[in-house]
Formats: sequence, structure tokens, C-alpha cells
Amino acid sequence: MQDSTTSGRRPRPGHAFTTPEIEAVYRAIHLRRDMRHFLPDPVNPDTLARLLTAAHRAPSVGYMQPWRFVRIADHALRERLHALVEQERLATADALGERGAEFMRLKVEGIRDAGEVLVVSLMPDREQYVFGRRTLPEMDLASVACGIQNLWLAARAEGLGMGWVSLFDPDALRELLGIPEGGHPVAILCLGHVDAFYDAPMLEQEGWDTRRDLADLVYQDRWHTPCPVTGDPATETGHDADHT
Repeated sequence: MQDSTTSGRRPRPGHAFTTPEIEAVYRAIHLRRDMRHFLPDPVNPDTLARLLTAAHRAPSVGYMQPWRFVRIADHALRERLHALVEQERLATADALGERGAEFMRLKVEGIRDAGEVLVVSLMPDREQYVFGRRTLPEMDLASVACGIQNLWLAARAEGLGMGWVSLFDPDALRELLGIPEGGHPVAILCLGHVDAFYDAPMLEQEGWDTRRDLADLVYQDRWHTPCPVTGDPATETGHDADHT
């Protein structure tokens, strides 16, 4: 499959962005990284507001807008977050068995280093939202993930790194932050300036796993029936699939 960024054609008139705008969107997607190494420089408040606005513009099932963001400004609270993550890091290493030692060598968060730390949670009282969730109640979580991805791509376009940390006990984090019963934290986001972005996803660079071939992941009409529309491999370079 070709698009205007690879075929040399200008986009069709009408609803398409200009060619430079299209290329900028794909560039943000392909160069996004799940960052773990940060500089201590603060994030400009206006920039942070833009990023949160981008997150809030994400699609959500039934327009429920289930995302809630808690900005962690207190240093002592950051330390408690770090302790929660460290506790789960050790438990994860134990659960990984023979790969535990390899896992422990990975840097899995930047809570102490990043200019900003945000906790993203599902809101409470989600049961009242039935539209689009009657058979797929997990679509509230999918909606929150869309908001996180919006923020991630906007951050990359602004030259900021972001890392998604999911190593924590949700109940412990909910209690720590006073999230109401029924709310469910799903991500600790480390956000800030970086010295450099990784050339490839960190887990790929560290040999933890490799990217699957797109042709093996796209089917036509039935499961495992190959689809001829599998993309130009050149457009996949740098696209990050990992998060921890």
C-alpha cells in the first residue's frame, strides 16, 4: 500500500492535508519512542496544556471521555510512586522465571528523572455508559489508550519524550492518589526533555523482542488468510510497538 509520503504523488484535493503535513504526521508516528531516560529540565506549562488538550481530543466510545489525569507535583509522592513500581518490578522478574535476570537489567521507568509525571486513570461510575460497551465493556480502556497515544504523538512532535509505565498494583496506586472507588489507574506517564531519542524501540535494542512482519498480522476475510495490502516496509521504520 502506498501513500503520498512514499509514492511521490501529491494528496488528492479535498479533505487531505498538504504533503508536508501528511509527512509530519507519519514522522511523529514512526519516530515515537517509549522513553526511559530523561533530562531534569522542566516542561513548559503551555506545552503541557497543549499535550493534555491533545489527549482530551481523543475518540471515546459513546463519547464517554473516561480519562482522568493526575499530575504528580510533590517530590515525596513521586518517591512513593517509584517505590510502587520497584515493588512490581521485582515481582515481575520473579514471574518471568529464566528471563528474570535479563528483565532486571532493563531500565523500565524514569519517574525520578522526568520533568513531568502523570497518572492516567479510568473514571469511576462507568457502568452508566452502555453505548458501545454492552458487549465490549473494555472499550473504556481502549478509549483511554487513544488519549494516551494522542498525548504521546503530540509530545514527540514537540520534541519531548514520554514513557508509559504499567508496573504497579492498581489498587495500591488508587489508594495512594485518593482515586474514588470504581476508578482504575492504567498508566504512569513519564514526560520530559531527553538528550536523544532511541534509534529503535528500547526493548528491540536490548534484544528483548523483535518487531513482527506486518504481513503476518493483517488478514483478509478470514483469520490467517493473507491480505495483499500489507504496507511499504520503508514506512514502518522506527514505528514503536513496545510499552512497559
